[in-house]
Amino acid sequence: MEKTMGKQRNKIKNTFWTEGFGSILIAVLVALTLRWSLLEAFVIPSGSMLPTLLVHDHIFVNKIIYGIRWPFTKKWITRFANPKRGEVMVFRYPENPSVYYIKRVIGVPGDRVFYESGDLYINDILIPKTVPVGRVKAELDWVDKNAINSTGESFSFFTHWEENIDGHAHSILLRNQQRDAAYGSSYGPYEVPKGHYFMMGDNRDGSQDSRFWREDKRFVPEANLIGRALVVWLSCEKTLPLISFLCDPLELRWKRFFHMIK
Repeated sequence: MEKTMGKQRNKIKNTFWTEGFGSILIAVLVALTLRWSLLEAFVIPSGSMLPTLLVHDHIFVNKIIYGIRWPFTKKWITRFANPKRGEVMVFRYPENPSVYYIKRVIGVPGDRVFYESGDLYINDILIPKTVPVGRVKAELDWVDKNAINSTGESFSFFTHWEENIDGHAHSILLRNQQRDAAYGSSYGPYEVPKGHYFMMGDNRDGSQDSRFWREDKRFVPEANLIGRALVVWLSCEKTLPLISFLCDPLELRWKRFFHMIK
């Protein structure tokens, strides 16, 4: 009797561990599949996309909108659509593919892009901006680190404009007075080659983008595209001191939860 009960207990234990391990394995495989093909989470590290995206915004990126790739490769199994002007895109930095960037698609293959003193021209047509809708005080640091809530010794006022590229209405920031020649000069015109894209940040005077990259790496190839930015699902003013990618629960930006990215 005791031997029978012992065998039953061992059988139950074995079944528990077998089924438990199987469930965990399935969950891991499902998570990896979702991350590979459907959605992936990213954290915004800089202010290059202000005011659209804030530092410490946590976003989901739609990876299937343009097509499906073979796992762990850059090769497409099938394509559904091509990126359009005005879409916010996550991609691998052309000069270092291990680094992820997020910018707005400005030029698609065949486009002619020219930028001068805050005015954007695509195919020789001036992209319209509405009358300024506000001013933002931000720290002067042109290397992708402008943050609305930052503090420092030197500040500048930025003007908040509304821009519309092919029906994609969105906000941009332009510095009122240029600190140096870097952002006051003209750029282009650039002819976007086949299979490549021209990217710019919405913080036009605080973004390292296609205007400034090396000539042979100026455009983002299709193979480097990750997906379209979809939604801000979590956001905070500060992160935990020892874990920089986790939000401080006392510093959450509740109004930005589930904010759709335009």
